[in-house]
Order: sequence, then C-alpha cells, then structure tokens
Amino acid sequence: MGALFGTDGIRGVANDYPVTAEMALRTGKAIAHYFKRETKAPHIVIGKDTRASGDMLEAALVSGICAMGGDAFTAGVLPTPGIALLAREMSAEAAVVISASHNPYHDNGIKIFRGDGFKLGDDVEAEIEGLILGKGSLSEASGKSVSPGRVHPVWDASDRYVQFLQKIVASAFRLDGLHVVLDCANGATSPVARPVFEGLGAKVTTICFEPNGTNINDGCGSEHLERLAEVVVKANADVGFGFDGDGDRVLSVDERGQKVSGDRMLAIFAKAMKEKGRLVNNVAVSTVMSNIGLGVALRELGIRHVMAQVGDRYVLKEMLTQGARIGGEDSGHMIFLDYHTTGDGIVAALKICEIMKETGRPLSELAAIMEVFPQILVNVEVRKKPPLETLPGVMAAVEKVEKCLGERGRVLTRYSGTQPMCRVMVEGPTREVTEKYCRQIVDAVKKELG
Repeated sequence: MGALFGTDGIRGVANDYPVTAEMALRTGKAIAHYFKRETKAPHIVIGKDTRASGDMLEAALVSGICAMGGDAFTAGVLPTPGIALLAREMSAEAAVVISASHNPYHDNGIKIFRGDGFKLGDDVEAEIEGLILGKGSLSEASGKSVSPGRVHPVWDASDRYVQFLQKIVASAFRLDGLHVVLDCANGATSPVARPVFEGLGAKVTTICFEPNGTNINDGCGSEHLERLAEVVVKANADVGFGFDGDGDRVLSVDERGQKVSGDRMLAIFAKAMKEKGRLVNNVAVSTVMSNIGLGVALRELGIRHVMAQVGDRYVLKEMLTQGARIGGEDSGHMIFLDYHTTGDGIVAALKICEIMKETGRPLSELAAIMEVFPQILVNVEVRKKPPLETLPGVMAAVEKVEKCLGERGRVLTRYSGTQPMCRVMVEGPTREVTEKYCRQIVDAVKKELG
C-alpha cells in the first residue's frame, strides 16, 4: 500500500485529506495524464454511489480529467461492477468509481479500473499516486497547450447494466415462483436491483432503497442483516440478499432468517460449477480470512483451495495465476470470471437463485455443505500502523494463543487497508474459548497501539 492507495483505492472521511475536492482534481488530472499514453484524448467513465459527497468529488474529478485533455463520461449512480462493465462496453481507457463501499456515509473514496474492467495493478497505482503527490510530470503536462476535454452524460448506463445482469443466468431461465427480498443499503444498487429480479420473473420485496445522501449502509445492507432477516421470515420469502453501498458484494439470508456467509456462498458456487463441469482447473480461491470450515468443505468435495491475501483485487490476481473461474471473500465479494472482471453482488445473488431453482433445494440446505467454525473478529482502532512483528507484546499474545489452539483453530492479525484499525481474528473449537483467546490478543493490541 502507498501513501494514498489502500487495498481498494483512496479512502477516508470526505472533505478531509486525502478525500478532498483539491485531491480529487489532482487525481483526475493524474488519471487522464497516465492514460494519455494510449490516446491523445482518453475516455474515462465515472460513476458513484449515493453519498452526498459524491457530487463534490465527481465535479472535481471531471474537472481534472477535462483539464488534462480527457473526456469524462458520467454514468451517475451505478454499482461499481456496472462502471467496470461500461468501461469495457464503451472501449474507454479507464473508469473511476466514487465510493467508500460498506463504510458509513461520511467516508468516501476513489477507485480506478482499466479500460478492460480490471482494477489497476500495484505498479500502476504507485505511478498514478506519484503524479498526484507531485513526484512526476503532472504539473508540467498541464497548461495552455492542452485542449480541454468534454463531459458526456451516459444516459442509458443503468439500462445497460440491467440488461447485462439479466443475461447472466442460463438462456430462457426464469425465477418465477421465487420470492426474493433485496436490501439495497440505500446505496448504488437501489435503482437497478429490483428491475433485474422482476425482469426474470421473481416476486420482489425491496427494503432500504431510498437513498438520501446520508443513509447509505446505515443499519442496513451486507454489514447489518438483522432487518433483512426479519423481513424474509415475516414475508415467508425464499431468500434475502443484503448488498453493500457500491454493490460489489452481497451476503445472503436463508428462508429461516439465518445468515449465509460469503464462505458458504463460495462453497455452494464451487460445488455447482464442479457438478456442471465448469470449475476450470478444479480450484476455488478465497482469502486468509476465510473460515477453516471452507477449506474442510472444499477438501471433502475434492476441490483445490487456494488462499490469497485480503482484498478482492488479490483474490482476482490469484485467480488469474491459478486459472480459476470462481473466487471470493467471506465479506461477500464474489468474482465469476466467466461473466465479469470484478466482484458483483447482483451476479452472485442471481447465481444463488439459479442454483436454488435448478436443485429445488432451499438455501438452508445448500448452505449446510459447510460447517462454520466459531470465529471472532474484532476491529481495534489504532493511532499508527507499525509492522505487527515489531510489537513484542502482540507477538507474545499471538504465540500463546496459537500454542493453546494447536490444530483446533487459528489466529490472524492484520491492519485494515482502508481504515485506522487492526483486525484480530481468532477461530476455535467453541465460541467461549474463541472469545477468550481473541480478547487476550485485542488487549495486547490496545496496550501497544490504542
């Protein structure tokens, strides 16, 4: 990670450095300047989620792009995977998404895609970061000699994305008879999720789909499934889906109101793909944060399990290395390379529905493919992020817990790539034991960094 870019772009509190209008202007200039290597007037697609600060950052980014001679194609509110799709369909040089994903409304961020719909590599991000911070030729490149670019609204952006999604399921496949509840987190899926499922014949109940600029992810969406679970049970629905603010991740709720984690969804997808002969190289990719139970389930299915570092971009990188077609995170990022270049919550939700219809089995039965080991994850706010291995108190606590757990569990400590937090995760044989050991490590982290 660099000074600006974390695991998923630039992110922070809107109107505080580095998520300011001034920095967005420089970011727009840097992006246009970098991609001018491919064409004299790069075409750059821009989309956003529903945060109030998105308008400010969009205006600044557009100004920077046009000032550097690029053309900005504004798609308005659209899920992140929809913006990646537009970049491909419109043969753009790049795409920019203004979003802080599952974070509260006061945060915002900027993430960048290549024209082919894939996220930038670390080396490209580092070069663009250098331009933003004045370490390159950005200031020399802008000036009177540059012909300003233009702004082009993409009026049919939502329609394009909806049409793409409805083609994800098998030809002539319908969702008639399926009652689906959608929690749009008052975010970017709000205008598109319902039309997708209704267009395929499903009965749809939608909640949290009226964004006002400040209610995105507020007690709803993939981070807060409680209301979704209540509505699923009360409506006697078949399944519920909770998206995050920018729509690139989703978690599920079964017909009984029980959460189905991203790991369980990944196991369901991998099994279905293997049975259809579509699990290329017989491999599924997750991250080191995945529950031990996922590895056990995949092993029993005879599927090779490869783990990447945390972040959907690293899952994708490992997928490309392994020749895998399915990968994901327990948080709900699911990447189906047969269909898309990035995580897409609606694609994953459609695939769950497709498997339910094809097998005639409820989601609760499908999810039973994997036993979830007790897992405790605590986010500890920190003032700084020195390498954890340099903190003797933390290392001693981790070593002690690992020795006590042996093969009955595991420990993972890491810094958040987007927030000032240290994540402490412990898995163990029982919830009581797991909580006790997690607390020991959390206390050590607080003592050193709190």
